Amino acid sequence: QVQLVESGGGSVQAGGSLRLSCAVSGFARTMGWFRQAPGKEREGVATVYPSGGDTYYADSVKGRFTISQDNAKNTLYLQMSNLRPEDTAMYYCAAASRVVFPPLRPSTDTYWAQGTQVTVSS
Repeated sequence: QVQLVESGGGSVQAGGSLRLSCAVSGFARTMGWFRQAPGKEREGVATVYPSGGDTYYADSVKGRFTISQDNAKNTLYLQMSNLRPEDTAMYYCAAASRVVFPPLRPSTDTYWAQGTQVTVSS
């Protein structure tokens, strides 16, 4: 079983930056971030496979967002830069005990954090 606790988020103007953190307890082979805007489906933002360190990003955030992990602190991060109003959404940290492929997709056994709101104003 994997437990996740998110922190970070908030409001920022377009062009600004935010960092989301997710404390992870338990063993995860797949970790990532998803987001859901009002009236839209939840979408994968970034995925990392801890064993090899491979990362994947949604096209909409490539070059602006960075997913990383601090193994010593058992923490997953999402550094978001050059934020845009369309990045406004509830962001969720997610993890799975197995390798979930393809990336940026949840599985039926994905664990979810509580979510944190990110609001970007123009």
